[in-house]
Amino acid sequence: MSAVESTPKVGAVVITMGNRPDELRALLDSVAKQDGDPVEVVVVGNGSPVPDVPEGVRTVELPENLGIPGGRNVGIEAFGPSGRDVDILLFLDDDGLLAQHDTAELCRRAFAADPGLGIISFRIADPDTGETQRRHVPRLRAADPMRSSRVTTFLGGANAVRTRVFAEVGGLPDEFFYAHEETDLAWRALDAGWMIDYRSDMVLYHPTTAPSRHAVYHRMVARNRVWLARRNLPAPLIPVYLGVWLLLTLVRRPSRPALSAWFGGFREGWSTSCGVRRPMKWRTVWRLTRLGRPPVI
Repeated sequence: MSAVESTPKVGAVVITMGNRPDELRALLDSVAKQDGDPVEVVVVGNGSPVPDVPEGVRTVELPENLGIPGGRNVGIEAFGPSGRDVDILLFLDDDGLLAQHDTAELCRRAFAADPGLGIISFRIADPDTGETQRRHVPRLRAADPMRSSRVTTFLGGANAVRTRVFAEVGGLPDEFFYAHEETDLAWRALDAGWMIDYRSDMVLYHPTTAPSRHAVYHRMVARNRVWLARRNLPAPLIPVYLGVWLLLTLVRRPSRPALSAWFGGFREGWSTSCGVRRPMKWRTVWRLTRLGRPPVI
């Protein structure tokens, strides 16, 4: 096999609501400037027209908003079944910006060097301050965002996935719409033997925001947390996991409307279908524990 043939092919999926055309253009420009072979990009208009994009960028316009996982799954399939036309897919928020020109090349090298690596979570940094929010470091020991490590989940709008992972375990859970869809995929990937890395040297600039800015945040977070447990955890761990998160929610003392929405979502998670249940193996539970995040928190 020649060097050209062995170079992993990289694609990128961006979903947009069409309301950030300037930010989208800046992101696409940062992707176009990546070192090495060009990154093929698909922009998915999630229930909205796609703003003007540079020549060569493919677009898909959906008649309705399918949610974050649904929109990204459409982007995956735009690269063939399970994204098989490329080896690696980047998933980037439409208001983000790749900070360096070597991110795609670093991804190629990382996946080539470690055949067991399935997913890479990038570091998200504020473009003005350079700071990384604690919630953007996907591990419990998050005090030092500059430390790269193995992790058990990843950040949805700043990551790279080996497309063989999708072929083996499936895509993101459409029904989640928003919140926890990354952890659902991460747990399934880990259960299949893949590993996940957090890389501090792969940076996506993104303005500092609060997840609660979304009106559906508290309901979706609670509902999907229940679905996540029901779909993936061994039966004895489900009440433990959800009990811990109930206590954490109460300790954080959300406002009364937020707490009401949270409990509404929690009830909805039990009363509605969570999709196909595939409980992880107990050895995966132990693996998550050794990686620093047992699946009870």
